[in-house]
Amino acid sequence: MPYIDPADLTLEQKASLLSGLGFWATKPIDEAGVPSIVLTDGPHGIRMQDGDADHLGINKSLPATCFPPAVAVGSSWDAEVAARVGAAVGREARAFGVCVVLGPGVNIKRSPLCGRNFEYYSEDPLISGVLGAAHVRAMQAEGPGASVKHFAVNNQETDRMQISADVDERTLREIYLPAFERVVTEARPATVMCSYNRINGVYAAESRWLLTDLLRTEWGFDGTVVSDWGAVGDRVAALAAGLDLEMPGTNGAVDRAVVQAVRAGDLDEAVVDEAARRVLALTGLAAPATGGLDVDGHHALARELAADCAVLLKNDNEALPITPRTRRIAVIGEFATSPRFQGGGSSRINPTRVDTALKAIQDLAEAHGQTVTYARGFGADDSGEQALREQAVRTAGDTDIAVIFAGADHESEGFDRDTLDLPADQVELIRAVAAAAPRTVVVLSNGGVLSLEGWHDDVDAILEGWLLGQAGGGAVADLLFGVVNPSGHLAETIPLRLQDNPSHLNFPGEQRHVRYGEGVMVGYRYYETAGVPVRYPFGHGLSYTAFESRDLSVTLTGDDTATVSVTVTNTGERAGKHVVQVYVATDAGPVRRPARELRAFTKIALEPGQSRVVELDLDRRAFAYYDIELGGWTVAAGEYTVQIGENAARVVAEQTITLPGDTVTKVLSLDSTVSDWFSHPAVGPALMGALAEGMTEEQARQSEQSADMLQMIASMPMRRFLNFTGIQIGPEALTEMIELSRSPSLAT
Repeated sequence: MPYIDPADLTLEQKASLLSGLGFWATKPIDEAGVPSIVLTDGPHGIRMQDGDADHLGINKSLPATCFPPAVAVGSSWDAEVAARVGAAVGREARAFGVCVVLGPGVNIKRSPLCGRNFEYYSEDPLISGVLGAAHVRAMQAEGPGASVKHFAVNNQETDRMQISADVDERTLREIYLPAFERVVTEARPATVMCSYNRINGVYAAESRWLLTDLLRTEWGFDGTVVSDWGAVGDRVAALAAGLDLEMPGTNGAVDRAVVQAVRAGDLDEAVVDEAARRVLALTGLAAPATGGLDVDGHHALARELAADCAVLLKNDNEALPITPRTRRIAVIGEFATSPRFQGGGSSRINPTRVDTALKAIQDLAEAHGQTVTYARGFGADDSGEQALREQAVRTAGDTDIAVIFAGADHESEGFDRDTLDLPADQVELIRAVAAAAPRTVVVLSNGGVLSLEGWHDDVDAILEGWLLGQAGGGAVADLLFGVVNPSGHLAETIPLRLQDNPSHLNFPGEQRHVRYGEGVMVGYRYYETAGVPVRYPFGHGLSYTAFESRDLSVTLTGDDTATVSVTVTNTGERAGKHVVQVYVATDAGPVRRPARELRAFTKIALEPGQSRVVELDLDRRAFAYYDIELGGWTVAAGEYTVQIGENAARVVAEQTITLPGDTVTKVLSLDSTVSDWFSHPAVGPALMGALAEGMTEEQARQSEQSADMLQMIASMPMRRFLNFTGIQIGPEALTEMIELSRSPSLAT
């Protein structure tokens, strides 16, 4: 499309570009050669509607491949998996003529109750950022633009359009913003979608700090900011804050409001010009639909990727994989025939086909002459519950292994869960079947963490299948029979109790405010720091083989950067994939640090007996904290222990390094503390001299004798200290010392 200068358009035309035409398209300006472009829901497939449109997944969409949602991809710990999902979604978007796909979502899983956790990757910002960036890069390489969402601090569905997420700046910078920052700076998404909620009282859509100061000025984003559908309350305020495109359309009402604000002098037309320029740039993605869907190829891809995402939580006595020696297999549970493979709401895909686990298991068993019997066990309704359970128990008693398919009934955008528990009828079924069967395996289907309590110890193996997309049934069969070796690892902690979660007392808030009182202690950061036991820690995942990590070496490559080298060996008898997890532990600096934080990871494939040297870089941010007084990232001087973790709870190797840290000298004022004044390298000695001159003999003797007094006054502002003690220091001397603290060679 040729370049169109906003200056060549009328005010009305420019304003028209800034809101949608109906639900899924932007407005064209035919006389100026400006095309309309189509935006549609993702992230794990294309939800393209050609009839009645909605943003809640109520009305049906055209068939498309439902790939594994982010909850599954997060547990792959594999940027390649995220990229292959993104690329395939990009190809399908082009087949439909879609220009912008709404996704991926990189919000942090603050609470396991969040109803939209199935659309997000992890409780950790590094995993979320790395996988989100991989998805965006690969999808945009296919042509369509991405819309990373929901910016920012969208961690619950309860009262999502009005809730104020009240979060301190350090927590924002270290936990809730880094994934967005990485995607924006490394993958350059075409658009960023603002969230519904308020942040510290200000709607995201109207926050100039968020959309302009941070996103554009600090991170250098030059794409289009689009609203979540229906997120804008005050269009003029949102436009002034930096929101370019409001979706969906409002039949021109907001366009007229923008024009009126400019003509009334309430809005600078230059703001409209800049937003129009960005939307015009976005229309460069316009392209006709090309080709058709690779239905068979993408279904096979969905099955391959799903198998990399499931997590083997438990496998006592090598209950899995199912070998040909196991002759009789019982498959139990309605989810084996009516699978749960995605969540509800705007990301709900109309799949091209759906694999059922029962059929896939029967196909694999048939090749080895094994018999498969099925019992429903439980149903979506309560009718005949006891009879279904009794039939399942009889089936389990006449088998070599029982595989139970259980999980959450329903999870969706728009509401949060109120429990982590499995439905009671499923718990009773699991316990009854486990008592009757020689071996029992439970396969879970869920978009958010489920409690394993009340039945965990009764079963031999647990496979956390999350929501695996339309080919998940085949992928689960491949894992159960060992066609694929499990390699998923938890991207979120499974607690023993909901009450143990650090957000528990503050989630989901009250009176339209939710206080993020746990600060940076989110997920495993809290559990490990507070010593709270969990059922399965972040990073946990079993395999049918075994891996050993040795010869850890940490080499400094600068004052605050390092390279980590470790040798990983597959010591088992099967090929498999292993996740190298690098954590950093420190108590350096003036802020409370988590016990350890994930700072690098990668997934590698090894044949039996094969070894590989893995090298991972740790940049400055791997050692830094966000200093709210200095307004920036700071590396404190001190010791940092680099750890290789089997998971967040079990460290298998570590090495301690010492960093010199940043030279930080505060600019002083009379409101700075006595401690700040005394500890200043240049001002401190001058102050000591001035104090000595200003003290009486009695004051000097008391100050020398009272260590407790010095400790007591350390946090007192200098102004109050001088007033309180009556010590005389001339105003000229104080001014000179303050100016000395501003010296460029000292101040930061």
